[in-house]
Amino acid sequence: MTSPSSFNATHNVDGVLNADGVPRRLVWALGFSAASTPLLERLAQAGLVDGRVGPDDQPTPRDCLADQWSSASAFVIVGACGLVTRLIAPLLTGKDSDPAVVVVDAEGRFAIPLLGGHAAGADRLSQRIAASLGGQAVLTGATAAAAQLSLDSFGTAWGWRRGAGDWSALMHTAARGSGPIAVEARHGSRRWLELPAAAGLHTGSNPEAAHPAMVVDIHTGEGCRWHPPSLWLGLGCERNTSLSLLQRLVDQTLAELQLAPEAVAGLASIDRKADEPALLALAAQRQWPVRWFAAANLADVPVPNPSPAVAQEMGTASVAEAAALLVAGPGAQLLQAKRIERTSGAEQGAATLAIALAASQWAPQRGQLHLVGSGPGSLDLLTGDARRALADATVWVGYGLYLDLLEPLRRPDQLRCDGQLTEERARCALALELASQGLNVALVSSGDSGIYAMAGLALELWLAQPADGRPSFTVHPGISALQLAAARAGAPLMHDFCTISLSDRLTPWAVIERRLQAAAAGDFVVALYNPRSLGRDWQLARARELLLEGRPAATPVALARQLGRAEEQVSLHSLGDLPVEQVDMLTLVLVGNSSSYARDGRMVTPRGYPGAELS
Repeated sequence: MTSPSSFNATHNVDGVLNADGVPRRLVWALGFSAASTPLLERLAQAGLVDGRVGPDDQPTPRDCLADQWSSASAFVIVGACGLVTRLIAPLLTGKDSDPAVVVVDAEGRFAIPLLGGHAAGADRLSQRIAASLGGQAVLTGATAAAAQLSLDSFGTAWGWRRGAGDWSALMHTAARGSGPIAVEARHGSRRWLELPAAAGLHTGSNPEAAHPAMVVDIHTGEGCRWHPPSLWLGLGCERNTSLSLLQRLVDQTLAELQLAPEAVAGLASIDRKADEPALLALAAQRQWPVRWFAAANLADVPVPNPSPAVAQEMGTASVAEAAALLVAGPGAQLLQAKRIERTSGAEQGAATLAIALAASQWAPQRGQLHLVGSGPGSLDLLTGDARRALADATVWVGYGLYLDLLEPLRRPDQLRCDGQLTEERARCALALELASQGLNVALVSSGDSGIYAMAGLALELWLAQPADGRPSFTVHPGISALQLAAARAGAPLMHDFCTISLSDRLTPWAVIERRLQAAAAGDFVVALYNPRSLGRDWQLARARELLLEGRPAATPVALARQLGRAEEQVSLHSLGDLPVEQVDMLTLVLVGNSSSYARDGRMVTPRGYPGAELS
């Protein structure tokens, strides 16, 4: 099956847009044999490719490869490496223009980046495919083999834009391994220096080199450069100002200050200019987001060059300077005070520009916040969706114990940020901050993120952000302790059930008691989370009393401790004789309803199917 429906001249590749309205290049999956068809379907269902062409499709996979070579971003080809090599050899034009090519065997066991491992993203695509299919990415590049950063591509994952420099020479130097590579991180986050893969870089002064080999900076200059988007342009203009005037003002100012255009995060202005054609055209042309502010908000910003005339006309003494400082946020530094540009030749209008440096980069339109449910603990119980989210992420944020369980899956180019058990809000805030800087962040919870975990708090913080200043937000479900406990115990959830947390740290105990009484009266199967700890040693006994008001003392209860881990223990008891002292915070208590029973080491709650023999 070919999708999109056609890839001939009528198919406008540049017409495919991503969520930000920016043209998106396509990823094609190709298969040359009947054995490839099931895997092509799996790749499509996983959302890893935009279109697929199988052996029986017309146009053929060979036609798609030739026709889409210059416009596609990547090809995932199911077949032999030798076949693929011969097919792509006549199409090769250059490292900076060829698409990524990943070869996958028909069983999905191996994903091999054959072409475009770094700049074109074949390594990362291979890792995504392997995570989704449960296979292995076979990376043969020098940096991958040495567990080092791919210096010419890693910055993209950190929300940066690549600037000038002899990147090929830098990569050859890194591949030779003749010595540490000197780097300087002048702007943007320095957390990337904590990566295991960055261990071989030299970040101090290097007397043997006049300039560092790689620089993370907002300026142009010597060396290979990554540019964090940390500059905000505040713009004001007369009505119907010419686009060429705005372009000249911006380009000349950036050049004079030796500021890289790649370091611009976006534009800001007063909301009365939200329909100004030239401002909108400039933003669309440069793919810069625009933030609009009301006059009252701008008037509250202290600026070095207020204008009474602007105040009388616009309701604020500053547009350009105030907008730049306001959007750049607390701690912003004004690099360029307002600068006025007037017409030249047949141009119209006039414009004012100011430039502010934000305390941290801002690129939420490219950032992603993923709430990942890691399951009970065993990697075997991690869902494919969660594996793929973890493989894609640049940063993992979570409680240390949960991250420890996932550590075998973490690559040297992925940063780990540990948090404490009771610091949920701080972890959510950190994850959101990093995602707003343009990073792909996995915020990890045990079990399912949406069940007594981080999804709710993270979503509340996300909703508190301006709608045009948020990264994407996705929840990836995991297997909850409730589900695994039920599976280990037998079939106790075959009828209506509920979950209740006995922790009164966030919920008053009076409220918890009412919920327990309602569950008892409604004869629900009940899963008790956070049942007992050193500081809360009486609540479980009280919960048992309340549940006994609505069901027999012989009601079966499963105690499931350390689920999904090496120390896992599951035992069956009765509600009347529940060994409360054996329960701790690592235990889930599963209480049957009045019809549940235990037999031969298994617990079941009858569903009541017609004709079923339950005697």
